[in-house]
Amino acid sequence: MSLLPPTDLPATRPAVIEPVSGPSETFSEPAQDGVMLGGFTWRHAQPAPGRAVVIINAATSVRCRYYFRFADYLFAHGFDVMTYDYRGIGESRPASLKGFKASWSDWGTLDYEAILKRAQREFPGQPIDVVGHSFGGCAVGLGASSGVVRRVVTMGAQFAYWRDYAPKLRWRMLGKWHLLMPLLTWFYGYFPGKRLGWMEDTPAGVVSDWCTPHSRYEGRPSGRTLQGHEDSLPFSRVTAPMLAISVSDDPFGTIPAIERLLGYYRNSPCTHLRIDPADIGETEIGHFAFFHSRFQTRLWPLALAWLRHGELDRQSPGRQVPRPR
Repeated sequence: MSLLPPTDLPATRPAVIEPVSGPSETFSEPAQDGVMLGGFTWRHAQPAPGRAVVIINAATSVRCRYYFRFADYLFAHGFDVMTYDYRGIGESRPASLKGFKASWSDWGTLDYEAILKRAQREFPGQPIDVVGHSFGGCAVGLGASSGVVRRVVTMGAQFAYWRDYAPKLRWRMLGKWHLLMPLLTWFYGYFPGKRLGWMEDTPAGVVSDWCTPHSRYEGRPSGRTLQGHEDSLPFSRVTAPMLAISVSDDPFGTIPAIERLLGYYRNSPCTHLRIDPADIGETEIGHFAFFHSRFQTRLWPLALAWLRHGELDRQSPGRQVPRPR
């Protein structure tokens, strides 16, 4: 669901806060099926019942380390934070990806769910919020325990359905992500994204989910299809207010793509904020740059305000996309 993010750049404008020292601890957490997940925690020295812990769900095949500066920012503004890698990626990668079983459904129903339960155990009594980038916003709906989540912020979150791609780039993206990627995956037994400079190496099952040419999500836990049974999906268990941020130059996160995902969160009050780069004096933002530290003073406060209060600041850039009632 994502291209390789460019290397994060140093802030080009004065920062509101000084960067902190990174995560306070690493962790390993077993998913329900025994697969070990690696991650990082930013934990304040003294527990506080009213302090929320934020789980950051990464985009497809983007390492959780990519979000360290954003996690630092949230920590410096009073949150505890957890980041982790899905099975097959980064801190959760096995010695070999050939033959390694993993799917988008596994990343949500098993991996995200394991981290959600860990947050409840490690931070008892504290509210739990989630920030989801790209597929990370879909994962929120797949966790069986997602009903405990207080607030959600997503960035560019969608299903990677090719008909929703930006019209001017649709056919090129279709060839790259839905033809070339599965072909290379078949040849290597996994997608060698890292050597190509596209993304992290990716398990074959995830590539298969990405490239399935349909407009509706199909989860396949234990081989069972859930298509046609949306009410049984954990999406309906999410009741947290959700801020869905999208940007106009994101070829994945078009308005139809964002709205397609939001349609599954039928029990969650959703606000879709559409931002044009010109709204913040930029020429481009794209699918990844929201999490670059150069946007710490112009974009990150949007997420911070929502996580703190569950509402947008009146001075927020962009416009709200009208949503069906």
